[in-house]
Amino acid sequence: MLKFRLRSEKELFLRLKKKGFPEQVIKQTITFLKEKSFIDDNLFAKSWIESRLKRPLGLRRIREELRLKGLDKEIIESKINQAKKDYSEEDYVRKIAQDKFDKLKGAEPYTAKRRVYALLLRRGFSPEIVIDVVNQLCKHIS
Repeated sequence: MLKFRLRSEKELFLRLKKKGFPEQVIKQTITFLKEKSFIDDNLFAKSWIESRLKRPLGLRRIREELRLKGLDKEIIESKINQAKKDYSEEDYVRKIAQDKFDKLKGAEPYTAKRRVYALLLRRGFSPEIVIDVVNQLCKHIS
C-alpha cells in the first residue's frame, strides 16, 4: 500500500483492519513503520496539500480531506498555515471563475453566475472570496 502513495497512520490502520489482521499485529506494524519512517503524518499532510493545490482545490476542502484521513488537528493547521504562505486563493478563484464564465458565454447571466459559484464552493474555496470574485467578474462581463 505504501508503494503507490503515502498514507496516514489512520488510513493504514483501517486498511489493515479491513483485510482481517488482528489489532495487536496492526499496532505493532504501525509502530515499526513509524520507527523506520515509512509512515509520517506530517510528511503525508505536506504531500497531500501540495498535490491537492495543483488540482486546484481550496484550503477548506483540503482541511476536511485531511481530517477524514485521521490526521491530528494540530498537524493539519500547521501544514495548512505553511501552505498559505505561497498560495493565493483569490488568484486561483479568479482564474477558475474566468475560465468557467468564458465557457458559459451563451448562458443566462444568473445561471452562469450560479454555476460558477457552485463549482468554486464544491472545490472548497472560501465563500467570502468566491462571492467577491464572482461579483467582480460579473460586473466586468455585464
